[in-house]
Amino acid sequence: MEARYLGIGTRLKHPEHEDGVIISVKPATYLITFIKSGTKEISRNYQNFEVIEDVEPPDDLVSLADIERIFTNIIRKYSDIQEKVDLGIRWAGGTMILKPADSNLKPKEIPIDQFFNKIVMLRDRLRVLEQRINSNDKLSEEEKMNMQQYVTRCYGSLTTFNVLFKNTEDHFVGDKSGSKD
Repeated sequence: MEARYLGIGTRLKHPEHEDGVIISVKPATYLITFIKSGTKEISRNYQNFEVIEDVEPPDDLVSLADIERIFTNIIRKYSDIQEKVDLGIRWAGGTMILKPADSNLKPKEIPIDQFFNKIVMLRDRLRVLEQRINSNDKLSEEEKMNMQQYVTRCYGSLTTFNVLFKNTEDHFVGDKSGSKD
């Protein structure tokens, strides 16, 4: 089935969401604001709505910002390039000691910067997993949402390590709704 090419401002009627207007055209989807159900993102391949008033799309359907976003996502998705994240100053050069309860066993010392690097790699891999979930066309929206919530809970489990980050914008953030697992 071929994707439709409708322009911003096209009015249409959806079988479930009823009357709406296309407010944004993306490479694979339309962003449509419906009177009764708000804004929804719907595949351009979707054929079950009735076009009430067709607005011709411009010749250039993809903006420079869209191209930049697409390339950025491709680079993130297919590379293991790690974002530069700074360790908190107080931890620089420090050591983490894992001491067993059994005094006959030796403790293990791990340089904090190496441990921190592993935490950052884990965070980056969770981000790639999120992107792959969201871009997977074989998963239903409900499956994507369930998997995304699971990844969010993983982030929440890692908030203990936020103390290692120099900048708060690099912190792990879990579920912001206040619900407890």
